[in-house]
Amino acid sequence: MLAIFWLIDTVIGIYIFMLIASAILSWLVAFDVINSSNRFVYMVADTLRRLTEPVLAPIRRIMPDLGGIDVSPVILILLLFFARNLIFEYLV
Repeated sequence: MLAIFWLIDTVIGIYIFMLIASAILSWLVAFDVINSSNRFVYMVADTLRRLTEPVLAPIRRIMPDLGGIDVSPVILILLLFFARNLIFEYLV
């Protein structure tokens, strides 16, 4: 049972890393630091978008419009940290 908890914790940690990488990559593309017409950059951005967008879309529908500021990754990261802490609370 302990191995399952550690696996879930690892998956949550990797997903948090992907959320942060997706947010930073979107900022770099938006400010023209990275060119999205580069094939590698496009593939990485598309993969991260496909992995994170299904979870972020419902949060974006619930959140009010904040004038171009997307806080849905922050909310999802907080929820994932809460889930991690909840798992370890039941583990101990």
